[in-house]
Amino acid sequence: MWTFMLLGLLCASASASAIQARSSSYSGEYGRGGGEPFSHSGLQLEGPITAIRVRVDSRYIVGLQVRYGQVWSDYVGGKLGDLEEIFLHPGESVIEVSGKYKNYLKTLDFFTNYGRILSFGKGRGVIFYAVPLHRDAVLRFISGRAGLFVSAIGLHWDTIPETTPATAEPASSVAGPRGGV
Repeated sequence: MWTFMLLGLLCASASASAIQARSSSYSGEYGRGGGEPFSHSGLQLEGPITAIRVRVDSRYIVGLQVRYGQVWSDYVGGKLGDLEEIFLHPGESVIEVSGKYKNYLKTLDFFTNYGRILSFGKGRGVIFYAVPLHRDAVLRFISGRAGLFVSAIGLHWDTIPETTPATAEPASSVAGPRGGV
């Protein structure tokens, strides 16, 4: 009797989970080994990505920090180079990311649903191009590895929950070296 009840419960559970659509996906990890791992997975609960800070020097992406809703992540990476900051418009989301890496990340380009390209860094290297697996998904958080420079990045995609408030500031910001605002 217990066997049939357990079997019935397992079948019902499997059917319910098969009905729920999955919208999350992962791209990466792009880059090389080294550095300490980091993840912003818990910060996605604060809201969508509303701003990005990237520190660059003449050769590499030195460090980065991302704002989720009104909360900034911890800064990861080194202290050399120039800090660039770009705010997203209310309702704007990152829908594609490309970049280049060699020993460390050299460039990052964030493409938004408003047609903007937020560009950081310069140089040559292995090219990567990341998009979500699902059409309505956007960049929800990042992970990777960093030390004196950002050595690798992972991109985590999902839909934005309906209850997430739009909390971005006006888009007056410092543009990257190749524009972007």
